Amino acid sequence: MNTTTHTKFAGRFQIMKSLAVNYQILKAKPSLNLFLLQYLNKFKILDVGGRLVLHSHLPPINSKSYARFIKEHLTGKSTGPSHAQIGLTNACPQNCEYCYNKHRKGKLMDTATIIKLIQDLKKMGVFWIGFTGGEPLLNKDIVRITESAGDDCTVKLFTTGCTLTKQKALDLKKAGLSYVSVSLDHWQEDIHDKTRRYKGAFQTALKAIDIFRETGDMHIGVSAVLSKKMILQRQVESFLQFLISLHIHEAWLSEAKPSVEAFWDEDLVITEDERLYLSSLQDIYNKQGDITVNYLGHFEGREHFGCNAGHKMVYIDAFGEMSPCVFTPMTFGNIMDSSIESLFHEMKKHFPSESTCFINKNYKLFQKYIEKNGPVNRQNSLSLMQEVHFGQLSRFFQLYYH
Repeated sequence: MNTTTHTKFAGRFQIMKSLAVNYQILKAKPSLNLFLLQYLNKFKILDVGGRLVLHSHLPPINSKSYARFIKEHLTGKSTGPSHAQIGLTNACPQNCEYCYNKHRKGKLMDTATIIKLIQDLKKMGVFWIGFTGGEPLLNKDIVRITESAGDDCTVKLFTTGCTLTKQKALDLKKAGLSYVSVSLDHWQEDIHDKTRRYKGAFQTALKAIDIFRETGDMHIGVSAVLSKKMILQRQVESFLQFLISLHIHEAWLSEAKPSVEAFWDEDLVITEDERLYLSSLQDIYNKQGDITVNYLGHFEGREHFGCNAGHKMVYIDAFGEMSPCVFTPMTFGNIMDSSIESLFHEMKKHFPSESTCFINKNYKLFQKYIEKNGPVNRQNSLSLMQEVHFGQLSRFFQLYYH
């Protein structure tokens, strides 16, 4: 790990001390604790400005957010969500071919609504919130919104870097931003710009990484959407080597999801063998320790936590529509018309969680119900769910519920 990241590996004493503070974890079943320790061992924990980070999909293990995970979810068995993503705006200068928010529209949530939403989500059990869009930096109140989450809820920013300034980065850090993931999908500038349909996207991302690095003690990652071509041609390792050269902390990886019509093609959807290949790459690179690789299909694989869409994960778009996750173009209602708690628990009845990505498995059903000008509406979402057949639980939830 390059010293310019102001990062070091956390010492064993630091880790054990942090885990000991959360003594309530001992109330969990031994088998569940063993599972978590084995998962923890797949990563080299980083000390980023005193925060001990496994990866950016979980809070630092010495944070109040992580303590809430243990108290409210691991031992308290909360029925609410643990993770949420919120669209702070639908506006974005880029026009990615795989964008999961295409064609969404409506009345935008104002700042007061977003802040209340965050407080309501926390009361339900959410300890991790991702800000997305559109481009969330285009929301003029993003600093105020970040600050409203408090020090017991981890906030992660997903951004293209467009409009970022050094002052804005410093303000976000001061407001409590824990993680940032800058969008970068390829190591070749022309290919990244073409995919994003935005000339200058590549240079904008690199500049954003530099700006966040200059703030000091900021956990910096790249959020990358891997094309099927990159996976099939075994180009992912070349990409990871490029990311290592940027001296960032983490590569947050996902394959292109069949969330829009252009990707409703079986040849473009990842196979189980390909998912396992990417998961194996994560384990290999994390042992080496040059960069943390955090592949969504590893975290959500059957051998780990499974797909949490609609179960422990919830997405509220910039217009207040509630979906199971950012990749699933459907809505179960609007939080400006009904309480988020009632909407979530109604949605959760249809999402028992399972070991396979929901949209990867069920995208063909959306061809029947999707509308051209937005996500599948509530009525059609309920009809669609009647045709869904869920499989077995992931390893974590097998231990958690039994």
